[in-house]
Formats: sequence, C-alpha cells, structure tokens
Amino acid sequence: MWDNFQVLRRQMVGQQIESRGVKDPQVLAAMGRVPRELFLAEGDRHRSYDDGPLAIGHGQTISQPYIVAYMTELLELAGTERVLEIGTGSGYQTAVLAEIARFVYTIEVIEALSLQARKRLTEDLKYRNIQFQVGHGQEGWPSQAPFDRIILTAAPEKFPETLFPQLAESGIALSPVGDFYQRMVRFRKTSGRMIGEELIAVSFVPLV
Repeated sequence: MWDNFQVLRRQMVGQQIESRGVKDPQVLAAMGRVPRELFLAEGDRHRSYDDGPLAIGHGQTISQPYIVAYMTELLELAGTERVLEIGTGSGYQTAVLAEIARFVYTIEVIEALSLQARKRLTEDLKYRNIQFQVGHGQEGWPSQAPFDRIILTAAPEKFPETLFPQLAESGIALSPVGDFYQRMVRFRKTSGRMIGEELIAVSFVPLV
C-alpha cells in the first residue's frame, strides 16, 4: 500500500504539478516527500493523489495538490524564512512549507483540526520547525512578528490589514481574496507599502 502511495506521489508531481508549470526544484522535492495520504481519514486515503480538493471535516478541505505547489512557489522561499500560515487545516500545506522554510507559525480557528495537525506533524512526521496556535487568523501572531512570508489558505473578502504590519520589509503575503468570485493575490512590502498583484481565479473556503 505505502509503495503504491509513493508511486502515486511521483506521478502527482510530474503529471499534476510540473506539467502545469511549477518549476521550483525545492517545491517539487517537497511535494514529492510529504505523504499526502497521512493528512486524510483512512477511508479517504485511496483518493490522496486525486487532482482536486478533498473534504477533511468541519466544513474544510485539503487543497488540490497543484494549488498547494503553486502557492508555495509564489512565496519564493529560499529556506531561511519565517512563515506565518493562516489556516492550518489538515496540516498538509504546513508540512510542505516546513520542508523548505526555516520556521512555520500556523494558526487554525478550529481547535480539533489544529490538534489533529499538531499530532500528524510533530508526532507522526517529526517536524521540529512548526509552532501552532488556535485562534482567528485575521489577528495574526504579533508576538512572533515580523514574518518574511504570510500565506492564507482560506479566503477573506478583503485581505486583513492587521496582517500588513506583521510582514517584514521586502516580504511576500499571499492569499485568495473574494467571496463568490475569488482571485489569488500576492502582495510585496516595499518601502513600507503593500503592492498587490492579482493572479489566477481560485475557489477556497471562507476565512472565519
């Protein structure tokens, strides 16, 4: 079974991610290492490498593998960054970030999901560069700021301005933005100003 998952993971990287234009070797390697099947309930693991999002309970989803890779590449990680993630969810995106970044601070409003992700990531997968918090992501994590990167994995109608002061100069913030109609938006902090660019159309659960 686990050998089959490894084969499916390699196929996912080649057919779903690399073929769609993701080129960053660190991102491709991370997607090839993280066992997506461990972030799903046992009854859903046969669908671990489907080309789409999957439900994880509590009205939340684990994002399509391509979107996880696409967002990670947009962060332009070099490996030295401190990353704030808003929306831990299953912890899959967290794991991909932790494979590359120096440290990941991740916030989840649903306590049950945060506890499940903590167990998977720290006990099962032995990550030592992740810190967890239960709370509303719009507030960020001021005591640990500034962050080199901020990533939201749920969509606010408007990017929370409270997060901007927590982003370091020259940092990148990335988020799906909108309600019914959503776009991925990447912000860069330059001379204290946030400059945004709209990217692809997306569909994420709302940020609560």
